[in-house]
Amino acid sequence: MLYQNVAKPIFFKLDAEKAHHLVIGGLHTVGSFPGGTGFLRSMYGVSETPDLAVDLFGLHFPTPVGLAAGLDKNAVAVEGFSAIGFGFMEVGTVTPKGQPGNDQPRLFRLPPDEALVNRMGFNNKGADAMAQELSRLKSRTVPVAVNIGKNKVTPNEEAYKDYQECIRKLYPYGDFFVVNISSPNTPDLRNLQYGSELSSLLAHIMEEMRLQAQKYGQSKHILVKIAPDVSDEELEMMVDVLRESGISGIVATNTTISREGLTHPNKKEAGGISGKPLRTRSTEVVSRVYRQTGGKLPIIGSGGIFTPEDAYEKIKAGASLVEIYTGYIYEGPEVNRRLHAGLRELLRRDGFSHISEAVGADHR
Repeated sequence: MLYQNVAKPIFFKLDAEKAHHLVIGGLHTVGSFPGGTGFLRSMYGVSETPDLAVDLFGLHFPTPVGLAAGLDKNAVAVEGFSAIGFGFMEVGTVTPKGQPGNDQPRLFRLPPDEALVNRMGFNNKGADAMAQELSRLKSRTVPVAVNIGKNKVTPNEEAYKDYQECIRKLYPYGDFFVVNISSPNTPDLRNLQYGSELSSLLAHIMEEMRLQAQKYGQSKHILVKIAPDVSDEELEMMVDVLRESGISGIVATNTTISREGLTHPNKKEAGGISGKPLRTRSTEVVSRVYRQTGGKLPIIGSGGIFTPEDAYEKIKAGASLVEIYTGYIYEGPEVNRRLHAGLRELLRRDGFSHISEAVGADHR
C-alpha cells in the first residue's frame, strides 16, 4: 500500500505530465543502478506460475498482463518496468523523426471517473533514439513490443513510408511490433483504419517486415491497434482487411473520444479517454473480433483494466493477453501482484488449469 498511501497523494498533487516524467525517470534510474532491478523485483515483482504463462507469437510471456504503449514513449525505463511484474510491455508510440507533440497541458486526470484524457500527439525522440536505448539493454526479461506511428507532418498517402522507416530502424530491437493507426490525437490518423487506405498501408508494412526478416534471418510478428469508436459494420470490414493482410494479431483498443458517463470537469478537454469508462466498449470490441475471426487471430485486450475481474472479462471475451496503463497510474505497481493472484483464483473457480482454456470462454 506504499503507493496508495504515500506516492499517489504526492503524484496527484502534481501536474499529470510532470508526475508521468517522474515515474519514468525514477524507474530508469533505479533500473539502471547496480542491484536496482533486484530491488524492484523484491518490492513489486511477480513470480511466474505455469497456469498464467503464455507462449504466443513465438515468444514467452511470464504473465498475460503487459504495459500498454504511451507510458514509456522512448524506451528509457524498460529494465525498471520489466522488474515490477509485467509479462511484456509496449514502448512508443515512436515516429521516424522526433517530434514535440501537442502543446501542453495535454494530459489530465479525472479521479472520480478513474480515467485519463490525453492529447499527447506522439511526442517522442524518434526511431534512432529508441534504437540506441534498446541496444543498451543488458538483458531482457520480458518481450518488448515497439509501437510505431507516423509523424504529424506526413500526409496519409505517404504514411506507409513512416511505418516502414520505423520497422527498418527498430527491427533488430523489437520482439514484436504494433502499428498505431488509431490514436485520436494525430490529425486524420484514424482514416488509415478503413478500406483501401488500410489495405494499401498494410501491404507496404508487410512487405517491409518480409524484407527485414530476410535481412536478419528472423521473422517477427506485427499487430495492429484499433480504435473503439467505430460502428459494428465498420469494425467488421476493418477486421476482414486485417485478417486478409497477414498480420499476426490485433490490439483492442486505443483510447476513446466518447465522453458518455463522465463527471469530472476535465471531460471537456480534447483528447482520448482511457481508464474505467473504456472498459465495457473495449471488451465488446474484443468479443466481436474474436467471434468474427473464430479465435484464429490473437487479440491483446486493452482498456479499463483495474481488477482481476476486469482482466478476466477480456480474456473470456477472447483476449490471449491484456494490457494496463491507466490502471497502473491509479493503482500503482502493486496492481500486478493483485492481478496475478486474482486471475489464478478466477481460473480455479471456473475449473481451468491454464489461462489459455479461459480465452474466448464466453463464446463456448
